[in-house]
Amino acid sequence: MTNNVNTIKKLRRSSSDRMISGVCAGWAEYLGVDVSILRIGMVAAAVFTGGAAAIVYAACWFLTPEDTAE
Repeated sequence: MTNNVNTIKKLRRSSSDRMISGVCAGWAEYLGVDVSILRIGMVAAAVFTGGAAAIVYAACWFLTPEDTAE
């Protein structure tokens, strides 16, 4: 008999590991990647898209709830 524990990962902004609003840290934790890689990718995306990625970041800032469990 095995223990089958279903854990649901929730997408939240980080309240402890934040540079601006915690969006990249929350996404990195959710995706299981290093936060530095995600932050560098976000800056590169903002440069190459002419700022459109910054608008997506701002939308994520307002739409993603903050992690208050910590």
